[in-house]
Amino acid sequence: MDKGRIPGNKGIWVGICCEFVEFLLLFAVYFVARAHFPQEFTASAGRLHLWSGIWITVAMVSSSFCIAAAVVTIRNSQRRASLACLVLGLLIALSYPLLKWHEIQWNLAHGINGEAGIFFTVYYYLTINHMVHAFWGILGMLWVLTRHSFGIYSAENHDGLEALASYWHATDLIWLVIFPFFYVLV
Repeated sequence: MDKGRIPGNKGIWVGICCEFVEFLLLFAVYFVARAHFPQEFTASAGRLHLWSGIWITVAMVSSSFCIAAAVVTIRNSQRRASLACLVLGLLIALSYPLLKWHEIQWNLAHGINGEAGIFFTVYYYLTINHMVHAFWGILGMLWVLTRHSFGIYSAENHDGLEALASYWHATDLIWLVIFPFFYVLV
């Protein structure tokens, strides 16, 4: 990568900035709600399935690692290794909606829905919104994988793969903020 060059393209960075602004506003809602209902936040957090949050975190971080490895290997002209890393990153990323679905099913079985209190309303709004962004990232992985399979990317030209990695890392970073807010720090 050229020194001083921003990975990906300008369009993806506009999207990432919009995503950050959106979640910044949602985090503000979280803190306002927490300030107004501290007892409910403290009491409710313990009802969540901590291991679901941990496994989602492992999936997000592992997938991001694989996507980063796909970028590094294409930069080193290792196309097959880059494809393999991208496929592995996609497969791990696909576990995220499955884990989230399992967690939501567990929550519902334990009476935890959006009407169970302000903590859970904010929790569902933030985590489901995050899942929407993750779905966009997964769709992006499918698009980039298709293009990569046809030999579109090379050591000299891999902006699309870098754009995907940048977006996926941003989505991962947001989860790394969401996770402690709901599962650890309350």
